[in-house]
Amino acid sequence: MNNTAYAQQQGKMVRISEIEIQPQHLEEYKLILKHEAEASVRLEKGVIAIFPMFQKENPTQVRILEVYSDQQAYQSHLKTEHFLRYKTTTLHMVKSLKLVDMEALDLKTATQIFIKLRK
Repeated sequence: MNNTAYAQQQGKMVRISEIEIQPQHLEEYKLILKHEAEASVRLEKGVIAIFPMFQKENPTQVRILEVYSDQQAYQSHLKTEHFLRYKTTTLHMVKSLKLVDMEALDLKTATQIFIKLRK
């Protein structure tokens, strides 16, 4: 079975959020996002990964790799207290937001990446 078919069969939802933060709010935004990502992974069974990153040379450019067990897990995530707190407290800090839905090329190898991160 090819990996795209495997991902579709498993129902995984993969997204990259491309966010630009207003420079004067960057440090506060990063603290709030770090808390939200940790809470999401720890508290929500359907959140497989929320992995925030920022560009070294342009730290106001934030990217978040999001992996959910399925569309329902994502919809549930949007209603959690920690996500709603993140969204409402950072709204004025965000200069732009683009949500990019992705298809995994190799979900099996991606799983191994997360296992290695635990070591």
